[in-house]
Amino acid sequence: MTKRLLQRQIFPLDRDFDVLALYVDPEEARLDADKYEIGGNRAAKDLNNAAIRQSTSTGRSIHPDQIESRTAFRVKSGERLSFGTYFNAFPASYWRRWTIVTDVTLTVRVAGRGASVIVYKSMANGRSQRVESAAVGDEGSATFEFELSLKPFVDGGWYWYNVVAGDEDVVVESAEWSTDVPEDRAAHGTVDIAITTMNRPDFCAKLLTQIGEDDDLRPYLDTVFVMEQGTDKVVDSPEFAKAEGTLGATLRMIEQGNLGGSGGYARGQLESLRKGTATYAMMMDDDVVCEPEGIIRAITFGDLARRPTIVGGHMFSLFSRSRLHSFGEIIQPWRFWWQSPLDTFSDWDLSARNLRSSRWMHKRVDVDFNGWFMCLIPRQVIADIGLSLPLFIKWDDSEYGLRAKEAGYPTVTFPGAAVWHVPWTDKNDALDWQAYFHHRNRFVTALLHSPYPKGGRMIRESLNHQIAHLVSMQYSTAELRLQAMEDVLAGPHKLHGMLPNRLTEVNAFRKQFRDAQLQPDPDAFPSIRRKKPPRKGRGAVEVPGRVSQLITAGLAPLRQLKPPRELSREHPEAEIRAMDAKWYRLASFDSAIVSMNDGTSAAFYQRDNVKFRDLMKRTLEIHERYRREWPRLAQLYRDELGSITAPEAWDETFKPWTQGVDD
Repeated sequence: MTKRLLQRQIFPLDRDFDVLALYVDPEEARLDADKYEIGGNRAAKDLNNAAIRQSTSTGRSIHPDQIESRTAFRVKSGERLSFGTYFNAFPASYWRRWTIVTDVTLTVRVAGRGASVIVYKSMANGRSQRVESAAVGDEGSATFEFELSLKPFVDGGWYWYNVVAGDEDVVVESAEWSTDVPEDRAAHGTVDIAITTMNRPDFCAKLLTQIGEDDDLRPYLDTVFVMEQGTDKVVDSPEFAKAEGTLGATLRMIEQGNLGGSGGYARGQLESLRKGTATYAMMMDDDVVCEPEGIIRAITFGDLARRPTIVGGHMFSLFSRSRLHSFGEIIQPWRFWWQSPLDTFSDWDLSARNLRSSRWMHKRVDVDFNGWFMCLIPRQVIADIGLSLPLFIKWDDSEYGLRAKEAGYPTVTFPGAAVWHVPWTDKNDALDWQAYFHHRNRFVTALLHSPYPKGGRMIRESLNHQIAHLVSMQYSTAELRLQAMEDVLAGPHKLHGMLPNRLTEVNAFRKQFRDAQLQPDPDAFPSIRRKKPPRKGRGAVEVPGRVSQLITAGLAPLRQLKPPRELSREHPEAEIRAMDAKWYRLASFDSAIVSMNDGTSAAFYQRDNVKFRDLMKRTLEIHERYRREWPRLAQLYRDELGSITAPEAWDETFKPWTQGVDD
C-alpha cells in the first residue's frame, strides 16, 4: 500500500474578498429545519422554503491578509474559524460511494500556543457531530493526525475541521486528507485539457496562463488543446505570449471552422484519443476562471474511482462569485428536460448561508451529466462510447452523460472542483438563434434516450411552448423551432453535414423577422401609444394565479385570430422588461418593445394574425407527425448513434481543416 494525497487545504492567492467564503468561514452554523419536521402542509413547506433562502450571515468577516500562502492561514487570537467550506471541507459521501477509499487521514500542522483543532462530521440530514480534537501545548507548534472512517457516509455527509486560537495568533500551516491505496493506484493520471474558443481571445489566453502558472498542476498536464474556431484569434491577444510562455510545448493550437462547442470538443476528444498518452480528456469552456486545484482533485478522484467515471465540476457565477449555479444536473425523464434535483436549490449564495447551515447540501447528489464548462472524461470511456454528437451547441454534454450512463460509466459532479462562469440566467438562449439548436438537439437526445413511448411529455410540452411563443409575437423563434423539428425528421445522417453551415443559415433566416431585429438604442423605436388606456390604470406587472393563467392559455390563441389594432402597426403599445416578458403578459398586446435578457438591446414585437394562422397550422401538423412517427424515428437514431459518433465520422467532418496537415 502507498500513501496518496486526496485533498489539501487551499486559499485564493489573489485574496479576492468575494470568494473567501468558499475557503474559510467565520460564521456559526445555523441549520435550517428538517423537511420531515415541517410535514406535508403546503403553507408550512412554502414558509420553510422561504426561510431556507434567508441569509444567516452576521457580517462577521476575515481580513484577506490572514492568507499567509496558498496553503496557510492565520487565525487571530481569540478567533474561531471553520474550514467546513466548499473548497476545504472533505466530501466524504462522494469518496465513500464512488471510489475504493474506505478511510482517510487528516493531517493538520499548526503553529501557535493554545490552539485547538476540532474535527466534525455531518450526516446526510445536515446534523453535525464532533469527532475528535487536539490542542497545541507550550511547544508552540504541532502536527495532528486524525484517522477517519468513511463507513457512515452512505447517503451523504462531510468531514471538516475548526481551528480556535488561544492567547496568540495561530497559523494553520497546512491540512491534508490522505489515504493508503494499492500500488497500481499510487501514480496519478494525466489530462489533456480541451478548450473550444471563438472570438474570446483575451479571456481564453488568461485561462491558459492561469492553468500554466500553477506549479502543482503542471505534472498532471499532458497537452492543452485549444480548438480555435473564431476570426479574432487567441494567438493575436496581447495576453497570449504569457500563456505560451507558461505552457510551452504542452500547448497545442488547432484551427478549424466554427463547428460549435460539440465540434470543438469532439476534435479535442479525437486528438486525445488518437494521441493515447493521457488518462483523461477534460472539456473546459474558454470564458471561465478556474481553480486549478479543482483539476487535480478531479483527476485524483477519477484515479481512485471503482470504475471509469466522468468527473465534473460545479459552476459559480462569474459576477457574484460566491453563488453556486447548481449542485448537480439531471434529466427529468418524463419531460426530458434538464434540471437540478428537486431536493436541491439553484443559485445558492454560500457567503449568505454557509455549507454547515445548509441542510440540503449534506445529501449526496447523484447526477445524469455534467456541463462541459469543466468535465473530466476517461480516455477509456471515449474509446468505448465514441465522441460527442454533432449537435453544434446545446445537449451535447447531457446526451454524452446519458450515453455513458447506459454503457455503465457514471458521472459524478464533485464538490471542491469548480469554475466561475457567466450563469445561464444571464443568457437569452430560448429566443435567439440558439432556440433552433436547443429544440432540435433536445428532440435528438430524447429520441436516443427517452425511456417512455413517444418521449413521455416531450411532444405535448413542445406544442405548449410553441403556442406560447406564437401568442407572445415571437415569430422568429416559432419558425426556428419548426425548422429544428423538420431537420430532426431528416434523420441522424444529416447532422454532420449541417454542422459547418447551419448557424449561418439560421441567422440569415432570422433577420427577416421584426422580433429578431435588435436595437441597442431605445430611441430607435417609435414612441409608446395606444388607443385605450389600461383597464383601471393597471400595469401588467403582477404574476397571475394558476387559474388566471389557464384562462389566458385558452383565450389567447383565439385572440390572435383577430386583426391587430391599427395604431399598433406604427407604435408599440407598451415597453416590457425582459424579466416581465412572460407569454401571459405579451399575449394581451398587439405590439410592444421587449428588452433582451442580457440587457444590451430590445426588439419591436408586432402581432400578425395571418402569420399566426400559418404558423399554428404547421405547428399542429408537425407535432401530429411526431406522434405517429416517434417509434420509427427513435429506432433510426439509436441504430445510427454508433456510426455518427465514431472517430471515422468526425474525421470526415474535420477533413477540410486536416487534409494536408502534417501530424
